[in-house]
Amino acid sequence: MNIRFFFAVISLVMALTASASVEFTGLTRELYDTVPERSTGINHIYVIYDTNGVGMTYTADTDNPVTWYTFDQSTIGSPQEITVEHDGRLTTLNQVLPNVGYIIEEGTSRLYLWLVDYSDYRFSLNSVNVASDGDCGSTTLNIDGFGPEIPYCTLTGVRKVINRDIKIKYNNLVWSLDEGEGEEEIEPEWVERPMTDSLASLRPAVALPAPTTNTTFTVCGDRFLRFWGEEVCVESNEYYTAAIDVRCVITQTSEKHDNEIKTGSEGTLGGSAPCTITFAAYCTDAVMHREWQMSNDYNFSTLDLRLNQEVVEQLFEDAGTTYWRFYATNADGTCEYYSDIYTVSIGESELICPNVFTPGSSEGVNDIWKVSYRSIIDFHCTIFNRWGNVITELKHPSEGWDGKYKGKLVPAGVYFYVINAKGSDGKNYKLSGDINIIRYKRVDHGGGDDPVVSHE
Repeated sequence: MNIRFFFAVISLVMALTASASVEFTGLTRELYDTVPERSTGINHIYVIYDTNGVGMTYTADTDNPVTWYTFDQSTIGSPQEITVEHDGRLTTLNQVLPNVGYIIEEGTSRLYLWLVDYSDYRFSLNSVNVASDGDCGSTTLNIDGFGPEIPYCTLTGVRKVINRDIKIKYNNLVWSLDEGEGEEEIEPEWVERPMTDSLASLRPAVALPAPTTNTTFTVCGDRFLRFWGEEVCVESNEYYTAAIDVRCVITQTSEKHDNEIKTGSEGTLGGSAPCTITFAAYCTDAVMHREWQMSNDYNFSTLDLRLNQEVVEQLFEDAGTTYWRFYATNADGTCEYYSDIYTVSIGESELICPNVFTPGSSEGVNDIWKVSYRSIIDFHCTIFNRWGNVITELKHPSEGWDGKYKGKLVPAGVYFYVINAKGSDGKNYKLSGDINIIRYKRVDHGGGDDPVVSHE
C-alpha cells in the first residue's frame, strides 16, 4: 500500500468507504457490533466472544482487486498486508487475528475495522466492599475483579478505550422539588431513589458521592456480557451513612392590602409588620442534631435565639433586621451543615391619613376612605360627624369607610377622625383630622355634548 496515499485518505476521513460489509464464521455468540465516533475513522468495532476458530469474509461490490491489511498503534503508519483466500469477489481470512485493526481495500474504497477478542478481557467479579471511612462527601468501593480497559486505535494513531458500561447500583435520597415536572404541586420531601453510575473499565477502588441513606452497592457488568445474557453481579456489605444533607423552604404569610405601603423588593423576607415567616428544614437520615439559629449579626458572632426543631413559625412585629440559618450535624458531629443565611427586614412604621374622598360619585374611584400604612401592629380609628356622633369604627389599618351610615350615603361635608395606633418600631400614633366628602353629580345639557360635572 502507498503509505503517503494512505495518510491522505485518512485526512479525508474516508469519504469513499466501501459499501460492502464483512461476515464472520465460527461464532459461538452473537457478534457485538458498535460504531465509534466518526472522528476515529473506524467504521465498525466488532467484539467477538472468542476468536478461536472464527473466520472473516468480505464480498466486493466491484471486480476491483481486494487487499487486506492489519494495523495497531505501533504500525498505523505502515499497515501490514495479510494473505487471504480469493474466490471471485469473495475474500476469506480463515482465522482472524484478535485485537487489531483491519483495512480492506477495494480499488479506491476502504473499510476500516477493529476486532476485539473478548476472551482476553472477560469481565469477572469476586467481591465488592464499602470502605468504612465515614467521609461526609464521598465513599469508596473496593472491587475485586477483572475488567481492564479494552483499547483500540484510531486512524491517526490515537489510543481509545471501549466503554464497558460497568454498572454500580445503589439507593440515595433525592429532593422531591428537584424531580418535579409539570404543573402539579409537589410536596417537599426527601425520596429514596435507585441510582446507577457507570464505569468504562473496572478499577480496584472507586470513589462515589456518599449516599445520604443506608444502602448496599451492586456492581454488574459488563455491556458485552449483558448483551450475551451472561451479566455477573456482586453486592456489597451494608453501607451505613454518615453523610447529611438539608433543604430549607422559607414561606412568608403576610396580609396584602391595597393601602399598605410596600417595602423591600419582590422575594425578600419581611417588609411591613406584622408578618409570619415559616422556616422549614428537611433533613436526611443521618441528621441527629438540628437547630434554627437567629442573630442580630450577619456573621453570627453571637446567637440570640436557638430553636431545636426543624420547623419554626415566627411572628415578626418589631422593626429591624435579623438573620436566620439552619445548622445540623450527624450523631458524632463529624459532618456539619450550615444553610444559607436568610435576612428578615421589618420596615419602620408609617401612617398617612387622606382628607378627601368622593363616595357615590364614581364607583371604584376614590370611593373608600383609607389610611396608607406600613408596619402598624395595633390600630383603632373612630369617625364622627360634625355633631360628635360616631359614624363608624375601624379596627385594622386595611379597613376603610365607604361614606355610609346605616347603609345610606351620608351628606357631603366635613367629618372627623381620631386614630390611636402603634407601629412595629414602638412608635405611638395619636392622630386626628377632618375628612371632606365631595359628591360629584353629572348634569346633562343634551345636544350630544359631554355632560358637565359639578360638585356639591
